[in-house]
Amino acid sequence: MKDVKGVFRNLEKMLRQASWFNDDWEIYNRGNYMQLYKQSWFNHNQGGVHFETFIESPQIKQKSFPVCVHAEEDCPAQAEFIERVVKLEAERINSWKGYKMLDNSYGICQRTLPLNFKNLEQRLFEEFNRLRTLEASIEQILHELDR
Repeated sequence: MKDVKGVFRNLEKMLRQASWFNDDWEIYNRGNYMQLYKQSWFNHNQGGVHFETFIESPQIKQKSFPVCVHAEEDCPAQAEFIERVVKLEAERINSWKGYKMLDNSYGICQRTLPLNFKNLEQRLFEEFNRLRTLEASIEQILHELDR
């Protein structure tokens, strides 16, 4: 089994070197769990809006892992935020291969990827790049709800 922490360290380096990555972006990397988010997304305690992936024991056993967008309890007007993001971005998200809209209290969308370590950093980087296209909508809705 390949070193998951090493994969996530390399992914973090790739994200930090991306042309779009600037001082507003934050990465929370716990070794086998990662969140990518903007400073203004109420995620200072990892409970706001973020893009997330993790490869822990259950994912290794299942040989698959998620890449998702969450709006957790620190997100202002959480239910309304999720409803508005889904309304604004459902068509785009549904056009992405393998993505499904989530219908729980904090999930927006998720893709489950097969756990194959070949080019894993690159595949995760591509997923985060895709999710990043939701940035403007997330920012706009959070700004409107936090007035």
